[in-house]
Amino acid sequence: MPHDLSHSSANSASSSALSYSYGTSRSTSPPANNHNHFHKKAEQMDMSDDDSIPDDDDSKQQKKLKRTLESSVAAPKKHAIVNADMIFYCFEILGNHLFNGKHHLGKHHVPSSTTNGQLVPSMVTPPQVPSEHYPLFVSWFIGVDKQLRGCIGTFSPMDLAHGLREYALTSALNDSRFSPISRDEYPLLYCAVSILTQFEPCSHYSDWVIGLHGIRIEFLNERGSRRSATYLPEVAHEQGWNHVQTLDSLLRKGGYKAPITSDMRKSVQVTRYQSEKLTLHYNDYVQYKTTSSVTTYSSTMTTTTTTTIVKNRPK
Repeated sequence: MPHDLSHSSANSASSSALSYSYGTSRSTSPPANNHNHFHKKAEQMDMSDDDSIPDDDDSKQQKKLKRTLESSVAAPKKHAIVNADMIFYCFEILGNHLFNGKHHLGKHHVPSSTTNGQLVPSMVTPPQVPSEHYPLFVSWFIGVDKQLRGCIGTFSPMDLAHGLREYALTSALNDSRFSPISRDEYPLLYCAVSILTQFEPCSHYSDWVIGLHGIRIEFLNERGSRRSATYLPEVAHEQGWNHVQTLDSLLRKGGYKAPITSDMRKSVQVTRYQSEKLTLHYNDYVQYKTTSSVTTYSSTMTTTTTTTIVKNRPK
C-alpha cells in the first residue's frame, strides 16, 4: 500500500515551475506581494557514462510520447473523475477556515439578501464525487503567474469528499515549504485537484514518459532510512528535464544529501502513474456561488482532455 504523503515536505508533490529546486529552504515570511519565490539553480550532478543521455534522446522521447498520444486519442474517451464541484468545495473549506465559518466572498460578491456585505454564516456544500476511492493531491497557486503556495496529497486511495476536505487545508496551511495561506491571499488563488490513476512499477528509473507520467520514488538515504518523494506528471515537462535530472531532483527533494552516483540511481524504486487534473480560479468559485448559469470547464487527463459541465447553484 502506498504511503501517505500528507505530513512530509519531502514528499509533497510540487507542481509549479517556480518551486522546483535542488535544496531550497523554506521561506519564513512571504514577500510583500504575498508570492513565494524559489530559485531554479541546479547543483552539480554525477553524470557517468551509463547515465548520460544520448543526443537523440529527446527525439526518441517525443516519438514515444507521440505514439502514446495517438493511441490515447484513438481509444474510447474515459469518463472524467475530477469535476469543478471538487475545486469549489476546496475553496469553501479553506474560506470557512480563514474567515471562521462566515461568508467570505467579499462585499462585492455577497448576494443582496445580506446586510451591507457583512460576514454571515456560510454553508459548506458537499461535492458530487464518484463513490470509488482514489489517491489525490490538492494544490494552491497564487497570482497571474500561478506561483505554488502549497501542494500535499496522498497515494493511499481514499473517499474523495473526505480527502478533499483534509488536503484542501493541509496543503494550504501545513506545507512546510511555505507560510500558511492568509485571508488577503485568498481572492488571488487558483486551486487544482489531481486524481491519480494507473500506478505501475518501473523496470528502470527511465521507464516512464516525460509529459505523460508522474513518478514516485522510494530509496534509502545515506543513513539507511527509507524515504520517498514524488513529482506530478506536469513537472518534468514544465522544467524541460530529462529522466536523470528529474530523478536527481526528486532524490534531493526526498532529503538525499550524498553524491548521486550511477549505482544510487539504479537502486531507486520508481513507480509511474498518470493523473487527471482540473485548475480553477477564485473568480470561478465566486461565479459558482452567485449565479445559476451553466459553465463549462476542461480537465486535463494526462494526455486527453475532457469536458465537465457544472450547473452553478445560487448561494
